[in-house]
Amino acid sequence: MFLAMMLKTSRVLANNLKNLLGWNTRKKLILFVVDDYGTVRLHSKAAREQLDQAGLPMDSRFDTYDTLETREDLQALYEVLNSVKDQNGKGAVFTPYALSCNINFERLSQDGYLSGYHYEHLPTTYKKLSALQPSAYEGTWELWREGIAKGLIAPQFHGREHLNLKVFEEKLQRRDHDIMTALKNRSYTSIQQTDYPSIGWTSAFSFAQAEELKRFPEVIKSGLDAFATVFGYRATAFTPPAQQFHPSLHAVLWENGVQAIDRPLTYKQHLGDGQYKRVVSQTHCNKKTEKVTLVRNVVFEPTEERGVDWVAFTLKQIEAAFRWHKPAIISSHRVNFCGHIDPDNRKKGLSALHGLLQKIVSRWPDVEFISVAELVKLMQEDKGVHSI
Repeated sequence: MFLAMMLKTSRVLANNLKNLLGWNTRKKLILFVVDDYGTVRLHSKAAREQLDQAGLPMDSRFDTYDTLETREDLQALYEVLNSVKDQNGKGAVFTPYALSCNINFERLSQDGYLSGYHYEHLPTTYKKLSALQPSAYEGTWELWREGIAKGLIAPQFHGREHLNLKVFEEKLQRRDHDIMTALKNRSYTSIQQTDYPSIGWTSAFSFAQAEELKRFPEVIKSGLDAFATVFGYRATAFTPPAQQFHPSLHAVLWENGVQAIDRPLTYKQHLGDGQYKRVVSQTHCNKKTEKVTLVRNVVFEPTEERGVDWVAFTLKQIEAAFRWHKPAIISSHRVNFCGHIDPDNRKKGLSALHGLLQKIVSRWPDVEFISVAELVKLMQEDKGVHSI
């Protein structure tokens, strides 16, 4: 009983403390920012079975369920988003932080995995998967475009690809068991990595030595150009895969049209050579540059087993955000809404999302659903004292 009370108290304190600083608004704004859309992690249920047989681990729900969003995934998501309206009669909107490119599995195979990394644009990936798995993927890219046109989804930039090139290239060169097994199954998941403590295999912009930063500007620029080609507009916001991103790279973002960067409340900034510093962020707009920093202050991961009622847990965080006159920036991941491997996973995530949306509009009838791009514009136009 005492432990439970202490845990509850610590959650209440955390919910309030993380909202003390930063930009304020009297509006009750709800944003859903959802990472990992557009990236191929797991090809199919059959691929997962092949990885299992080869001994590749399922260390997380991402290794187990996270696939490129299917036609049914998007149809079901749109239905839920459009089922609950805000005070303006507008349905909820997802801001998917999306990857503009994927591994070109065919090119790698044709070259005998000898020529290194090759990528392709997202619509090309969908075209290939529509031929390979038509029951799941035929017409999905058209649904993407429809969702954007109707304002149900408003994608922003999550990187060119959701993988670390240094790890990929070195493992490919030595024919590492994990990467070869994954690639031959048109997947990139369950990779075990022990070579570099400072680099995660999904962390596109993490590095070991500072000199490795030199290759990233071209990756960022080509990724943003690909985003514009794929989605039909320039990205104005960015969050890095796995959140590692050196501040020296901000300039290339600003030079290519990005206006906002989405960062954690606190994180360890790698400086190279194993050196780190602790960084604390807040949602604000820099008065001089008009560049925006966004910090997610609400978490909603309904398929992650944490022993909590996710709807109630998320509502408490929204309540704290509104108490301190902050927008509720709700963090989530695509895996919560994926049903290609197991439809029950999608059902669980969307059921929780629908319940959350209903309770939000019931408790706060004056709520507004907006996208990240809309929030960034609102903050840039606000000339009040809450920008720093």
